[in-house]
Order: sequence, then C-alpha cells, then structure tokens
Amino acid sequence: MIKLPPAPARRTFLRQAGALGAAGAFGNPVLNALAAEPGHVTLPFANGARSLVAYPQKRPLILLTARPPQLETPFGVFNDSVITPNDAFFVRYHWAGIPTSIDLQTYRLRVGGNVNTPLELSLADLKQLADGVELVAVNQCSGNSRGFSTPRVNGGQLANGAMGNARWAGVPLSKVLEKAGVKAGSVQVAFNGLDKPPVGDGPDFMKALDIDHALDGEVMLAWQMNGADLPVLNGYPLRLIVPGYYGTYWVKHLSDITVMDKVFDGFWMSTAYRIPANACACTEPGKPAAKTVPIGRFNVRSFITSLADGAQLARGRRTVVRGIAFDGGYGITEVAFSSDGGKTWQAAQLGKDLGRFSFREWSTTFTPSRKGEHLLLVRATNRIGQGQPSTALWNPPGYMRNVVESVRVVAV
Repeated sequence: MIKLPPAPARRTFLRQAGALGAAGAFGNPVLNALAAEPGHVTLPFANGARSLVAYPQKRPLILLTARPPQLETPFGVFNDSVITPNDAFFVRYHWAGIPTSIDLQTYRLRVGGNVNTPLELSLADLKQLADGVELVAVNQCSGNSRGFSTPRVNGGQLANGAMGNARWAGVPLSKVLEKAGVKAGSVQVAFNGLDKPPVGDGPDFMKALDIDHALDGEVMLAWQMNGADLPVLNGYPLRLIVPGYYGTYWVKHLSDITVMDKVFDGFWMSTAYRIPANACACTEPGKPAAKTVPIGRFNVRSFITSLADGAQLARGRRTVVRGIAFDGGYGITEVAFSSDGGKTWQAAQLGKDLGRFSFREWSTTFTPSRKGEHLLLVRATNRIGQGQPSTALWNPPGYMRNVVESVRVVAV
C-alpha cells in the first residue's frame, strides 16, 4: 500500500451524484426509467441477448437486472487499460433497497460488538484516523462467467465482464479496529451496508471475515476509486475492500462493523456463497456438494483481450496479442500462449507490475502461416505454482470458473 495525503470530504450523496439531478431521482421506484438504452449485445451462450444500458455515472453497460441493478462490463473495456474506468466498472446488488440519498453531515460508520470503545465515525473522522493508503486490486463477482457453465446453473447468467481492476484509496481496517480496541476472544468481524431488503423479511446482506484476516493490514475501508469519490453504484461513500477475495465480501455503502466472539451465522455466510469443500471447489457436473465452505480467494485467471472470437487476421502478418491475468494475491509469474489449440506453448511477456492483487498485462506475437481457423489459448501460473485447468470445473452455484480460455480467429 502507498500512503496518500488526506482527501477533502464530500458533503452529500446528491452533490457527489450530480448527474442524477433532483433529490430522489435515484430512488428505487424509477431504477428502470433511469437507464437510457443505447443498444443490445448477445453474449455467447443460451439466452444471451442483453440490453446495453447507461445508468447515472456509467457508460452503457450490459444489463442483467434493473431491480436490483446488476451491470456487466463489456469485455472490450479490458483491452483499453489495465485499470478499469469508474464509469465502466461492473455493478452487483442483492436487494433493490439501495440508498436514495446519503448526507455526509449525518453519515456515520458504527463500530461495535466485542470492543473496548464503540465508535461512530464520520467520513472526515476516518480520513483523520490514520495515513491514507492506496492499493490496486481486482474486484470480481463470485459468479463471473457463470453463463458458460455446462450443465447450466441457477443465478445471473454472466459472461466474463463481472470484474474490474481499480486503484482504491482509504484507510486500513486494522487502524479502525485498533482504535476501537478488539477484545480478547474475538473470532470474526461482521460488516453491513446501507442497502436493505425492500420489503418483507429477506436477510440483510451482511458478510464476515475471520479476525486475523480483518487485522492483516490489507483489508481496507475505501472512499476513493481511481482518484475520485466512489461512484454511487459502487458503494459511495465507503466500501470494504478485501484484496484477493471475491466481491461478495466487498460490502458497499458500509455502515456497521461488528466484532464478534463467535462465528457469524447470517444467511449470506452460512447458506449463500458457499463452495464444495475440496481442493478444486468442484463436483461432478449436475451433482450437489457433500460439504461446503464459504467462498474465499480468487483462483488463477487469464484472458486474451485484443482479439474477439471470429476475428480475421492477415496470413503472414505479425499480430500483437495482448491480455490480462490475475489471481488471489500471490502474484502472476508466468503467462503462456498457444496458437495451435494447445499443442505448443510460448512464454508471453509480462507487463508492468501494479501489485500482486492487480490485473497483470501480458503480450506476445502471432503470425499465422496458413489460411483458415486458428485456436488461440492462454494460461497463467502464479507464484506458488497454481494454474488453470484445461477443462472447466463445475459446482452447483457456478462460482470460480477459471478454465484456460480460447479465442478462434481466421487467417485470410
């Protein structure tokens, strides 16, 4: 993490989200009406037709649902920069009861539970609590790429765009917990945000981390993303950053931190977001898991970003092939590229290292020597030797897909 100077506090949600217009314009009843619909896209799996929709503070993104907002990043964005722009960053909510306004004059982060000194901190208080830090880290939805599961599984049918890489700025969670004074015997820390179930008795979206993880100095409370205040749909004014872990833990609009002397048993930990309790987090396709555990770190992934499936290339002409790779924080050490469907492989050149939690760019060259179809593959390896399977692994919720990706191109 890199220390930053303190940033000026925002005053109100609507000032921060000035593009939304009058008070209440972002209210839940009009989530559908807010979105301009500039086009459509068809994702490469069954029932893949989607609208491209522009929400406030967002460019046209792939619409999965409007209530709650679920927006996927068009994959071409990842070829533009290793940092995903704020207006292109994916959006994932579980309930439609998202905040309609946040006044920074009254906003407080409450810290309580098994602590010596319960706290109520304004955003300005947080910015004065400790030196600001900065970290480049990938946020990836647990169900990223779920739409490619065979057999199909329940849940949002996403392609590969429910991920993004940003430069987050804030304060380490450990500094806040140290200020409150964690009592002996603490086991986990639970987190809640301002988004709520809109009606009925649906389970509030709360997540938890083991106490040692919460105190490791890497978990952050972030108020800034890529040099600007968090976009409304990405958690303004404060969100939890859990580097290397799936986005389910990255609680948005953070409002409450509770230190616990037992394991948190809320629905979103004890029932939802669980994976098979084995080394591959997988089962035989179509079969349930005998035992499950909460989802945790990313596995290794890599993608070709500069060529789309079906792209045409000139025979005999050298083409630069580029892409990205990442993992759960050990760091990518090798990317290999194949232009013949995996018969032979060559090492790609790694780009600038922005930190072990970031996308890592890679590049290589390909000169098709014959006309016709070529199957391009990419696979990555991290610092502890973890790689990617050549055949997709399967689990009932469709989580953690990380198969070696392929792109078919045609030389003419």
